Amino acid sequence: MDVTRMTAYCAAKPGAWADNPWGHEHPVFKVGPGERGKIFAFLGGSGVGIKAATTREVADEWLHRYPGRATTMAYIGRSGWNDLAFEGIPDDELLEAVDESYRLVVEKLPQKLRPDGWDA
Repeated sequence: MDVTRMTAYCAAKPGAWADNPWGHEHPVFKVGPGERGKIFAFLGGSGVGIKAATTREVADEWLHRYPGRATTMAYIGRSGWNDLAFEGIPDDELLEAVDESYRLVVEKLPQKLRPDGWDA
């Protein structure tokens, strides 16, 4: 996996759009309209930050499965967010993690803000 491929994967999600609120080299991906949009993926050159679970305990399963490759995200990790490295974690698991992050975030949006086809 690499950042180019992950960018394309995130961008293909229904209602997803890239934003760069902090001026970093790589964007975050949001779902939902404009200011109401919520982040589901933080892209970086060597990995992706995702909402791994609704609790820290469940998100910790990634840390146990991939020590050193999966880490708790700074600042928001207590809310179930992890950083996953592109190297050392199988591509299909990274894509599934993004799918789950997207699902968890969209489910928290009000019904009227959820994109068509998000649960397909």
